[in-house]
Amino acid sequence: MNAGKKLIIVSNRLPCSFEKVNGNIRVEPASGGLITAMTSILRNKETIWIGWPGSDAEESEVAALIQGASPGNCRLVPVCLSSVEQAKFYHGFSNEILWPLFHDLQSRCNFAPCYWAIYRQVNKKYAMAVLQNADESDYVWVHDYHLLLMAEELRKLGVTRTLAYFHHIPFPSPDIFAKLPWRSEMLRAMLNFNVLGFQTSSDLRNFVRCLRRFASGDARINSEAKLLTLETNHGVVSAGAFPISIDFQEFSTRAASTGVTRMAAELRQNINVHHCVLGVDRLDYTKGIPERLRAFELLLDQSIELHRKVTLVQVVVPSREDIPKYQELKQEVERLVASINGRFTRDGWVPIHYVYRRLDRDELLAHYKAADIALVTPLKDGMNLVAKEFCVAQNGNEGVLILSECAGAAQQLKIGALLVNPNDLDGVASAIRRAMMFSRTERLCRMRTIRRSIARENVSAWAESFCNAVNSCAAEGHEPFACGVSA
Repeated sequence: MNAGKKLIIVSNRLPCSFEKVNGNIRVEPASGGLITAMTSILRNKETIWIGWPGSDAEESEVAALIQGASPGNCRLVPVCLSSVEQAKFYHGFSNEILWPLFHDLQSRCNFAPCYWAIYRQVNKKYAMAVLQNADESDYVWVHDYHLLLMAEELRKLGVTRTLAYFHHIPFPSPDIFAKLPWRSEMLRAMLNFNVLGFQTSSDLRNFVRCLRRFASGDARINSEAKLLTLETNHGVVSAGAFPISIDFQEFSTRAASTGVTRMAAELRQNINVHHCVLGVDRLDYTKGIPERLRAFELLLDQSIELHRKVTLVQVVVPSREDIPKYQELKQEVERLVASINGRFTRDGWVPIHYVYRRLDRDELLAHYKAADIALVTPLKDGMNLVAKEFCVAQNGNEGVLILSECAGAAQQLKIGALLVNPNDLDGVASAIRRAMMFSRTERLCRMRTIRRSIARENVSAWAESFCNAVNSCAAEGHEPFACGVSA
């Protein structure tokens, strides 16, 4: 492989954030599915990561701290956004339009016309950063809904190299996508990528259905195998489903470490009940946290015999705290926790332990390891790596996963998980009861099946399958591209 060839990752955020605190800039590691999935790649491949540093810090201030914050063999390139761009690109178009729309929550959308122009402007800014930092032989891998127009902007700048895109969130059905005023423009822009990756076959089907309905003259669909080929006026585009995953070996080994095992034992001792149910979510209305709390309350109402025997540990990771709707969600969650604990708490037993903070890796693994049941019930999710992380951390194979059928992970993990409709509170309560009644043999069988599936379809398989798709459509004369992840 050519030593000069690099992987250029482009995402809304860098894998760390630079926050001003009392006039000083503090560097914090970022979290999320993209960071989790890309960690293995960053260890083994010369990479440039382009993204927003997540603060109002000036580019010169950030640049001074970049080198020490770069993970693995990776150079970070900041794209600094003005306050107007942050408001209208990130908070506006990305999170008041695309995020709720793509999660089937169109009633939460604010289709402000001014957002579209700034969304285009910022996509061009990211494209300029690629132009300034990438060679023609490099491969550019763009991530997620913030940057759907980037390939079009790069083509306008004369870039002809292979461009790949991975969509981390769900892709909506045509009836939902129809609500977007700029639906045709967005689909046409996406067709400037050479490879389009989606989390599930359902997302891929929805994308194709949207193309047929809103951009039928722009792409001819040649096959409907796992990897579709779309003929456009300016070339061939490949599109496929590539379910994202985690590093099974790294998570499993770390979960079995002495420190994590000791921490998990301490958590169990502090909770001091027979059944520990765990929820871990970023603060977001798509995660179904209030619905989960109400389902747990219903369980306690219906099953007095479970009082003092079951506790829900709900971890909420702070997110978008400056957005009013997220502040309202936080208040709703806290009111529900207080109400349920007020109703049911008895001497020596608190039914819900509520944790509102970011956990470090070992703390998170200890919570997974300490839990008997994981309650992963998003209203809609592209994949949901929490479900996979919980199962991989279950070295003893005795945990039970209750998983929303609306999460992308359900397609893979339904082999051993209990699938639920997150809006069916009685169904979720019944699933918790059922999970608590499983025999040890049933628990072992279900969890071993899930863990084998995740080990087989881990992050290495995800990266390799995506890179193979890139290679299949790379321009003639380009070397095959390898992400550098060892299987």
